[in-house]
Amino acid sequence: MSGASHLRPYASRAFESWTCSACSRSLPRLPRARNPAFSTPRRCLNTAKEPRQGAVPRMDQMHARYKMKNRTVANYVFSVIVGFVAITYGSVPMYKMICQQTGWGGQPIKSAAHGGDSGVDPAERLKPVENHPRIRITFNGSVSDVLPWKFVPQQREVRVLPGETALAFYTATNKSDEDIIGVATYSVTPGQVAPYFSKIQCFCFEEQRLNAGETVDMPVFFYIDPEFVMDGNMKGIETVTLSYTFFKAKYDKDGHLRPVPMG
Repeated sequence: MSGASHLRPYASRAFESWTCSACSRSLPRLPRARNPAFSTPRRCLNTAKEPRQGAVPRMDQMHARYKMKNRTVANYVFSVIVGFVAITYGSVPMYKMICQQTGWGGQPIKSAAHGGDSGVDPAERLKPVENHPRIRITFNGSVSDVLPWKFVPQQREVRVLPGETALAFYTATNKSDEDIIGVATYSVTPGQVAPYFSKIQCFCFEEQRLNAGETVDMPVFFYIDPEFVMDGNMKGIETVTLSYTFFKAKYDKDGHLRPVPMG
């Protein structure tokens, strides 16, 4: 009752008459129509349920998440394995390409007198330095675990002057009952002598096929470059060791010779 009594004056005021100042006529007051353009917007409530913060994920979501993590780890491990296999099979070609040009890893390089520089006369390099002490060259041979060969040097050492050529031999024997292809790598110790250890003829990095039970002699024709004498870093070096290691190899499907990974 009290609410209705409070609204009654406003309702009667909406229909009371008012007087026009221009024509002095009394006209009834009509209720004011609302402009739809300025109507109060209604608030729309979203009936969709939003996920609560900190809600526990469903089991299928957890399984999908762990499956994605496991797949990422598996791809990473597979990539690492493939990389190591590629490095293993490409080690000999890469070693040959890089080390022969730089002497890195103690490998002898091709001298300027033998293909390194066509403008150099080989005879100029092959002049022994008579006033220099002879250098003691020792030899070492080994094979990988998967190669059933016996590989040894025929001489323990030779002594040469810088600029003097020398010839040495290794002997390889295939102790298995099948034909096997072998590929050899080699290095020089100490490593800083490698740029001056020049090979003229060598069996390294080339296919060596031995029949079952076969024995062959493999020559090494080399010299120490005379510039060895001019290098201050070579002072005090009296002994140089030439080491060869044979690996078992085979041809892949593309016809390229690849080493067999060591067991």
